[in-house]
Amino acid sequence: MKLDPFYPIFDSADWLARMLPLGVRLVQLRVKDRPEAEVAREIARAKALCAAADCVLVVNDYWKLAIAEGCDCVHLGQEDLDTADLGAIRKAGLRLGVSSHDEAELERALAAEPDYVALGPVYPTILKAMRFGPQGLERLGEWKRRIGALPLVGIGGISLERAQGVFAAGADSVAAVTDITLNADPEGRLKQWLAATRRHATA
Repeated sequence: MKLDPFYPIFDSADWLARMLPLGVRLVQLRVKDRPEAEVAREIARAKALCAAADCVLVVNDYWKLAIAEGCDCVHLGQEDLDTADLGAIRKAGLRLGVSSHDEAELERALAAEPDYVALGPVYPTILKAMRFGPQGLERLGEWKRRIGALPLVGIGGISLERAQGVFAAGADSVAAVTDITLNADPEGRLKQWLAATRRHATA
């Protein structure tokens, strides 16, 4: 799986409706703490929006709904691996991304034969409470040397100003959340991200 270097993450299809027309090619829908029927509607709408925009949709956590909606890709955290049916995910043709935070989790992620691995948080993050502290750029480089050609996503506390260092450390793609959603001008910030990551891709 070849990842676009820019990997924004949003918590609603409303965000996708705003951002996809700007040129996003890879996006994750991460919906939390909502009834499953509502999540299913969000995924269905996100899938339609991504299909119209020629964008790869990654569904966070809800692998059964992702299969039901015929989505492209699902992303699982370590806790999700406890209950996910990886065979069913593969049979449905979904590509798989897995989060990792330490050596043991990396080994577990690789055992799932994912299409990409994410490491985070690279920097301190305000998005959610984490059991793990910032992993830093050195760990990111170690991960990339370990996994070789398998795509690596850097996530957690990454601002546009930090992105180049994350790429330099070994990440193939950089995930951004609050640097966009909490910006006073989210569309303007996303355009800056697109420009910077496109430059990286062609460098």
